[in-house]
Amino acid sequence: MALTPSLSKPIFSTKPSSQTPLFSLPATQRIKSRPFTIRNSASVAAASSSSPIAASKAASAKVKNIKARQIVDSRGNPTVEVDLITEDDSLYRSAVPSGASTGIYEALELRDGDKSVFGGKGVLNAVHNINSLLAPKLIGIDVRNQKDVDAVMMEIDGTPNKSKLGANAILGVSLSVCRAGAGAKGVPLYKHIQEISNTKELVMPVPAFNVINGGSHAGNNLAMQEFMILPVGANSFSEAFRMGSEVYHILKGIIKAKYGQDACNVGDEGGFAPNVQDNREGLVLLMDAIEKAGYTGKIKIGMDVAASEFLTKEGNYDLNFKKQPNDGSHVLTPESLANLYREFVRDFPIVSIEDPFDQDDWTSWSSLQSSVDIQIVGDDLLVTNPKKIAEAIHKKACNALLLKVNQIGTVTESIQAALDSKAAGWGVMVSHRSGETEDNFIADLSVGLASGQIKTGAPCRSERLAKYNQLLRIEEELGNVCLCW
Repeated sequence: MALTPSLSKPIFSTKPSSQTPLFSLPATQRIKSRPFTIRNSASVAAASSSSPIAASKAASAKVKNIKARQIVDSRGNPTVEVDLITEDDSLYRSAVPSGASTGIYEALELRDGDKSVFGGKGVLNAVHNINSLLAPKLIGIDVRNQKDVDAVMMEIDGTPNKSKLGANAILGVSLSVCRAGAGAKGVPLYKHIQEISNTKELVMPVPAFNVINGGSHAGNNLAMQEFMILPVGANSFSEAFRMGSEVYHILKGIIKAKYGQDACNVGDEGGFAPNVQDNREGLVLLMDAIEKAGYTGKIKIGMDVAASEFLTKEGNYDLNFKKQPNDGSHVLTPESLANLYREFVRDFPIVSIEDPFDQDDWTSWSSLQSSVDIQIVGDDLLVTNPKKIAEAIHKKACNALLLKVNQIGTVTESIQAALDSKAAGWGVMVSHRSGETEDNFIADLSVGLASGQIKTGAPCRSERLAKYNQLLRIEEELGNVCLCW
């Protein structure tokens, strides 16, 4: 298909900073105080190896400088941002997300731990590891070879969970390398991801809008973390986005009328956080909004339970875990919780349930998976790790992967996780984290991998809309590309 020039790379200011850096960089790593070329992903003409254009293309593929810094995410916590400069002075910038409810098997997010600074959540050690340990080793490397670059970084780290350098350090570089690889090849980022993953056809993803927040993402009493709407009946991404947005605003009116203006406050991911006491009540609110918007049958429901957040020491599940101590009347055994899910599936148009049980409760996962005909998504269970995915395939624990790049720490491993899941006949849902930035990498990732699903919050808050708006641009570029569920 013919591709028009891509807008897949955000435009950032490249004015040099006058601030003295916390860590002095070697001369070979310093970013000179002169303008850089911000390249988009427009196609470039083919040229012979001896031509000036070919020489320019070669320069665009080699790393000249890498510089990291500490910035702040959507929750006001520090995170890592990485600038990668190629030899033709093109700048590629990426920022790393961070989760609130994190699986215990995720790659290590390196925090400074100094409680007197950002409550211990600073990332200056991760920044230092990039500037002092990774950057010198990557100067001159070809950004088109994603696997090779990621392999070098993992070798330098040398730990199973990236605990030496920090997954947030490695990922920041990996994302920028992927962007630079697309720029060096003169293709959109999603096209580059398609090529390095050997994905055959591009599809636009169905968005899963998290419109009611509970769990660790909100201050209400809801134990279950996300109540989502999925416009599976839309004919295009733009139509799906419009449908989701319309339901979101209607839902706001319903919540305001029933619970008051204060209930319209939003959680970390843009969803509403009304003081709902019962999880079924949250599902009823979604049904009312869908019906009022006129999309009954066209919009289905998804849930992210994040059950590890309310596992008790006895191996049960406390749906009133936010109130401690409590009388224990809302504590359910794994089988009782499974029966509750089966009731939800019977009574509501639920097509997807994520993390219905704790990340180590394999028996309950397999039992539920065999008894319902919906998508069971592994997040904390799988942590985007090919080894955990292989275990889940063997145990028939779930049938879909929630792909979060920062859970595993490199683009290469994220792609492999998606490929392994697809090979098993699973679904793949690309996902944001609750702590986000304006970085929109996952929008291109979802298209390039043809995942068919993306979860990046409500149609609210600019760090969420950055991803949705990028998908609107990509759909405009690709033209008549199907929406896949």
